[in-house]
Order: sequence, then C-alpha cells, then structure tokens
Amino acid sequence: MDGPSAPGPLLIACALGIERLALRGGPGRSGPDPKDAPGPVSVLRTGMGPQAARRAVARALRDEAVPGGTAVLATGFCAGLAPGMRPGDLVVADETRDGPERTPCTGAELLAAALTPYGTVHTGPLVGSGHVVRGPERAVLHAAGALATDMESAATLRTAVTGTARRPVAAVRVVVDAPGHELIRMGTLRGGISAFRVLRGVLPAFLEWHRSLLLPWR
Repeated sequence: MDGPSAPGPLLIACALGIERLALRGGPGRSGPDPKDAPGPVSVLRTGMGPQAARRAVARALRDEAVPGGTAVLATGFCAGLAPGMRPGDLVVADETRDGPERTPCTGAELLAAALTPYGTVHTGPLVGSGHVVRGPERAVLHAAGALATDMESAATLRTAVTGTARRPVAAVRVVVDAPGHELIRMGTLRGGISAFRVLRGVLPAFLEWHRSLLLPWR
C-alpha cells in the first residue's frame, strides 16, 4: 500500500530573530515540544528579504531524506492590506504571489480552522515584496487582490515547490501593522506586542495542520 502512515518532517521558516523567539515560546523554551509533534519539526531563521529566504530554504531542503517529503510552512509578521485589519490578526494564505508566479497552499481551510481559537483569521492571497510596504502602496496591492504582504513567504514557498509540486506548503502570518495601524505611528508598539503574543501561541495549530498531511513517501 502506497502512502505514509504519518507526516514526514515539518520545516517552519521565519525571517527574524524575534519571530523565531516567538515560535520557540519565548524565553525559557528551546523549541517545539517533540511529544506534541507528529514528525520531526525544525524552525529555520532565513534572514530578511526574498533572496535570503530562497537561499536558506534551498539549503535546508537540499539533503532531505525523501525528496518532497518535508512540509514547509512560512510564518512571521506581515503588513495587512485590507481595511479593518488590526495588529494580531492572523492571515492564512490560500496562495502566495511572487511576481507573476503563484504557489497554491495546502490545506488552507483546515489551517484557518485550527487557528480560529487564537484570534481573527483572514484567508486569501499573500503577496511577496522586496521592501517594507507603506502608505498608498497598500491600497494598490489590495486592489490587485492581495490580502497581506511580507518579504519572505512567497519566495519561501516558491523555492520549496521547485522540482516537486507534491510538497505540502503553507503560509501563516500575523498582522503587525495595517491600514490605520502603521508601525511608524506613535503608540503602535502595542500592536507589535500583540502580534508577538499571537505568534507565540500558534505552534499547536501548525502541528495540527502537519498531522493532517499525507506526504508522498516512496
């Protein structure tokens, strides 16, 4: 009988040290709790920007035991684009957009449902950018159909599926600023703290998504 009895490894990719700290549960935690994970779980800090993400993810997947057997989930903070979004809201990508390239995400509905206990969840396209998005550019990207933007998720997922369209991939971001709540404004430190707290708590939802997967072991 073909097919796995359990998910293979899970690679959780983020860009910044503060994001990695949140994913490890804050001070005092050394990483994902093995007893809660359905398979090996690692948290990769890629560095900031799409080029750094591409390099780091390619290196991390280069020697995987089963080609295409590692699920990849990109996460961290993002800029919300839709009116009404607030710091701490969660964005689950149904696809990521890297220029003209589109990468469909795996199990977005299941992942969104698993994240519902942690806050307000938005599902839709997540667009990649080579810079921090500010001001009127938000409206331009939103008008093109994007729900949120960050610099690494699209590059991470595009790199992950190169050469193996069967690999499960996902992207979950926490809104750290949004229309009306930009980080450059006074008082938005509170929004950053809210986003950190949400990201710190969502690992169980990531593991639930991972547990639901049937990866193509051969």
